[in-house]
Amino acid sequence: MNYVFTLFLIGFAILFHEFGHYLAARIANVPIQTFSVGFGPAVWKRQIGETEYRISWIPLGGYVLPAIEDEHQFFKIPVYKRIVMTIGGPLASALLTVICISIINTCSSGFSFFGTLIQPFQKSWAIGYQMTASLPQLFSAQSQIMGIVGIVAQGGNYVSGSILKSLQFLAMMSMNLCIINLLPIPALDGGKLLMYLGEKVHPRFVKLHIPFSIAGWIVIIGITIYTVILDVVKLTV
Repeated sequence: MNYVFTLFLIGFAILFHEFGHYLAARIANVPIQTFSVGFGPAVWKRQIGETEYRISWIPLGGYVLPAIEDEHQFFKIPVYKRIVMTIGGPLASALLTVICISIINTCSSGFSFFGTLIQPFQKSWAIGYQMTASLPQLFSAQSQIMGIVGIVAQGGNYVSGSILKSLQFLAMMSMNLCIINLLPIPALDGGKLLMYLGEKVHPRFVKLHIPFSIAGWIVIIGITIYTVILDVVKLTV
């Protein structure tokens, strides 16, 4: 049961990230066609204005779909609006880490101005810095690499029915999502930001979006398969 709850926590972290993209798109006046909680066929959906809100069958994360017909229409959206929409996800993930730490501090030591409102930002920054600094180790030490199977296995053991440990796990997963998404890989938010900024340097960068994104997804899928295989080997040895 702990493993199912761990999957739920990971899904919630992803959903909060996507909700950040959604709010940022609203702020930037980018039309949204669909905001889905979960993936797959819709269990429930409702049209409000130009946006369809839905709950889908697979409750792991969610997605935001802009109201566009094709990629040409997407690239007609001003660059600054696309940048705002893109950065909204990582900012939301970082904010969720702050919220989790604030709740943990308040539950552990009671409410205080420093512990509830200031220290969570300091701790979140420290966690983000440590994760960023440790990224090179992921590529140099195979033992440091962990995929979704390993995360769920270790997370399930760590959480073990504790609310505070669940919040700690959620905070770590959310900050991890923030840092990973800011990597300069075209399919991720960091790569998208670089490509959008490239458009300001020269409009021809628009033509590189699709091939670079395809290459980025190939890399991500390859890494995902590789880490899952490593996780299974570690768990079965």
